[in-house]
Amino acid sequence: MSLCQLHWFSQVLAKQVATYVLLPDVGRPPFATFYLLHGLSDDHTIWLRRTRVEWYVRDLPLIVVMPDGFRGFYTDNADGPAYGRYIGQELPAFIERNLPARASRGGRCIGGLSMGGYGALRTALAYPARFASATSHSGPLLLGQIAPGSRPSPLNSSEWMRVFGPSPAGTHHDLLHLARVARRGGRLPKLRLDCGTEDALIEDNRSMHRQFTSAGIAHEYAEYPGGHTWDYWDQHVREAVEFHAKNLKLRRGG
Repeated sequence: MSLCQLHWFSQVLAKQVATYVLLPDVGRPPFATFYLLHGLSDDHTIWLRRTRVEWYVRDLPLIVVMPDGFRGFYTDNADGPAYGRYIGQELPAFIERNLPARASRGGRCIGGLSMGGYGALRTALAYPARFASATSHSGPLLLGQIAPGSRPSPLNSSEWMRVFGPSPAGTHHDLLHLARVARRGGRLPKLRLDCGTEDALIEDNRSMHRQFTSAGIAHEYAEYPGGHTWDYWDQHVREAVEFHAKNLKLRRGG
């Protein structure tokens, strides 16, 4: 595969941004695209520095796009930048304008870890006509339903308020609300959630699994041994790659 680092100006964020892109060596263009999101304290380089994701997709006709999501949780902030629109609309448009990527719902999938796990589900559910599938590893999936300060968080109260506002439940931050809207519109993406049984966020994931099940939101759910660690994410991003490849009907070797 070939690695590109793209530097481009985001009109939505009004600033220069950086994006890593893996280009496939197999298949014929235009290619499907996997948007892969990082966690709260990382940047666009982290997936390649901490995992073997390049090896796991080496024989798939798949572009992997790794953007910098900053600390915006990939949602349109209540008092700040529209990170959701940047990831869900502007980034795919930029990629498809400049690279041999398929400009269709059936050619786009998204996944991520921790903050990026929430962000991947939030993006796909907020833009269900744009993404065929979404995966979350160890995501803080209840953030869009709870009030600031109601439980421990890596965000301080002022940052939380800027991102989610005082009452995020039932808004574009709330994954269950977005999933219900997407299902009513007949465009629910294929969803997969996983989390380590020793992860502090396991109850978030179990709760979202129960909520999705109760609401009739089709999804896959898995728990594995492990914590909130790169060993866990390196191992289980492989299931995410296979999940997306199946849903996008990609064959290894092109």
